[in-house]
Amino acid sequence: MADRNGAGIGDEQARNVEVVKRYLRTFVTKDLAELAEVVDEDVEVYGSGTAVRGRRYPEAAVSSPGLTVLDQEIREIFAAGDRVVVSMAQTYRRDATGATTVQSACKMYRLAGGRIVQFWGEQDTYGLLRGLGLLPDDPITF
Repeated sequence: MADRNGAGIGDEQARNVEVVKRYLRTFVTKDLAELAEVVDEDVEVYGSGTAVRGRRYPEAAVSSPGLTVLDQEIREIFAAGDRVVVSMAQTYRRDATGATTVQSACKMYRLAGGRIVQFWGEQDTYGLLRGLGLLPDDPITF
């Protein structure tokens, strides 16, 4: 069983945690070569109401022009079998304005052969857009 930081888990699970941490770091480093090492070319991605396949989708997220991840805090990380679950917060900067905000997210990854082959997750996109000044602070009226 893992603690908040992934300590106390089996060898395979510990390796899986490290693979996921390497992947997450690519959002800060923008290192697409490292992303290719840890994410399968045919990765399946589920979240925000979509289901897509292909490493080009996480590559596009990592490479978002005009948006820089300044900091990343893994709040909790758990491994069980071939799965790793992460709750985290990332600090983003909108390069055009310098505005910064924090986006929270929860993701689950399935790994095979030391690579991420599937992931699911949700993140606070609405809060991110509001914090970067791309949506008004006024409540949405339905």
